[in-house]
Amino acid sequence: MRRDMPYALSGLALAVLLLANAVIAPDAAPVRAVDVALVLVTAVAVAVCRRYPVVAVVAVTAAMLALHVRVHPGVSAAFPVLGAVYVTAWRGQRAAAGLASVVFLAGFLARDVSVAPADRPGQQVVERTALLLGWFVAANIAGLVARQRRAYLEQVEQRAIEAERTREEMALRRAGEERLRIARDLHDSLTHSISVIKVQAGIAVHLARKHGEEPSAALLAIQEAGGAAMRELRATLDVLRSPSDGDPVGLARVGELAERTRAAGVDVQVKVIGQRRDLPAEVDQAGYRVVQEALTNVARHAGPATAQVHVEYAPAQLTVSVTDDGQASPARPPTPGVGLRGMRERVTGLGGTLQAAARDGGGFGVRATFPLDGSA
Repeated sequence: MRRDMPYALSGLALAVLLLANAVIAPDAAPVRAVDVALVLVTAVAVAVCRRYPVVAVVAVTAAMLALHVRVHPGVSAAFPVLGAVYVTAWRGQRAAAGLASVVFLAGFLARDVSVAPADRPGQQVVERTALLLGWFVAANIAGLVARQRRAYLEQVEQRAIEAERTREEMALRRAGEERLRIARDLHDSLTHSISVIKVQAGIAVHLARKHGEEPSAALLAIQEAGGAAMRELRATLDVLRSPSDGDPVGLARVGELAERTRAAGVDVQVKVIGQRRDLPAEVDQAGYRVVQEALTNVARHAGPATAQVHVEYAPAQLTVSVTDDGQASPARPPTPGVGLRGMRERVTGLGGTLQAAARDGGGFGVRATFPLDGSA
């Protein structure tokens, strides 16, 4: 309806113009109720000419010819027909626009010739008709040009959309090729080494038990960590080789992390605050990775220490914290490495915040907060 509003206003303006011109024209006949009805029909037809161009141009041409025969308002009767002809040609109905032009010009000329006084030269009638002919030719041509321009703009827009789609497909293809390259590199560089570590640790455990000895806790931790690393590496390679997620890790597996860290000699306590609930996959995985990296740092750098893992579920956020009572202190803060930078990138990429610093009472603390209300 908003697109039809200019046409409705144009029809109203033309109706006012026609009635005013019929009243003030010196050679016009008195305006009667039938003439007002013809003007109203014309206004309605102009208002709907965008939706129904052929019906509108037929109604306008017939109404204006009848008004011209009855009242003779002058060339103003041609204005609604010119507008309808232009819109009809613009909408692609060239035959209807041309036929309406010919019919109106023929009827206009026949009416002028039939009522022309004997002392009035025919040249004036011919000149006025020729002027109207030029207007109608221009209206038809303008409508055709406007239609061709619209078709050209639509074609340009379609080409732009196609080019954008092609660029997106190319970017996706290049991303897939890059994923495959990374997967091959990871497989070649890490899988063999981790497999050797796992096999050697398994052989050592087997030989120790064969000789009646209990394998050391460190050896068992190496065997378990090697198996876990192989599983996570395979899952990562599956994700890289396929756009869909394989077996994503999450906070539900924090207990496994704690068990592996205990096997490495670090006492770990896990506490869950609040009701467990489903989390967005990205947040769930990022929380797991924060705990994993923090516990790895405890096992590597804290020395003889205990660690506490807190997972707190709140209505609008998830908080994950890992603290230890190891060797770190504010006087000797550790140098941030790749692990801390990776944690910070994961958390801030999801709209969260990360705090990682030495504690006043000794030890180190990592606290990550993720929003769950869509603010990320």
